[in-house]
Amino acid sequence: MKRFIVLVIAVTCGLSLFAQDSTKRKKSSRSEKREERRERTNALVKQEEEGALIYNKQNVFGVELRTNGYGFFYDFGRLKARRRASLYSIEFTEIKDPKEEKTPTGFFSIGNPYIFGKVNNFYQLKFGYGQQYLLGQKGNKNGVAVIGTYQGGLALGFLRPYYVEIDEGNETRMIKYSERDSSKFLDQSIIRGGGGLAKGWDELELKPGIFAKGALRFDWGRYNEMVYGVELGFSVEAYSNKTSLLAYAKDHRVFYQGHLALIFGRRK
Repeated sequence: MKRFIVLVIAVTCGLSLFAQDSTKRKKSSRSEKREERRERTNALVKQEEEGALIYNKQNVFGVELRTNGYGFFYDFGRLKARRRASLYSIEFTEIKDPKEEKTPTGFFSIGNPYIFGKVNNFYQLKFGYGQQYLLGQKGNKNGVAVIGTYQGGLALGFLRPYYVEIDEGNETRMIKYSERDSSKFLDQSIIRGGGGLAKGWDELELKPGIFAKGALRFDWGRYNEMVYGVELGFSVEAYSNKTSLLAYAKDHRVFYQGHLALIFGRRK
């Protein structure tokens, strides 16, 4: 019996010592992690004060307003040298003709507003590769980094026919621009509204092409981890054949545009 009591006491003491040791290890681990975070933050602050952008990779998202439409893009960058990084990008845009003008259907009408004479919606999906150069460091913790980028690659254009709703006396129907219905398509007296966003997706026409793009980025993101700023740029796109956007406007195969974008992202 005495041996059993001694064994129980020994096991209990061992478990107690193990628990204390485990607790100490957990506290030590938490303390080490706090110290690592503190050192990392101090290093980021020091880098920012020195104006240096030091990272391995970055992810940047952008929302852009273009001179002929709008767009969204994402690019992935990997640092190759102190001031140079490789860029891989994907971008979605829509090109609109500058002469497009939305026409209301009247105060008492329930139809959708429409764009008179619009033949097609023109969307683009682009895959690019390029380079990013750091032109100017931040200089101090409140500074702005100036970054130049250029890229080029494959552009896939998608034409979606534009529909309008017309009144034919006893009924209404949706039509797109065609030789048979061209006179009705351009007769505003019988147009009751636009076809809406849902029409024409099953009639997409592919137009392959290429693009080139250059831009300046002004980044004032917090520390070096954050990307936040604006981008000013210019791009050109060329497609396999001419694209018709408006019935009464010239068709184009090459498009030139400028853009202003809000950018945000992270570096690691």
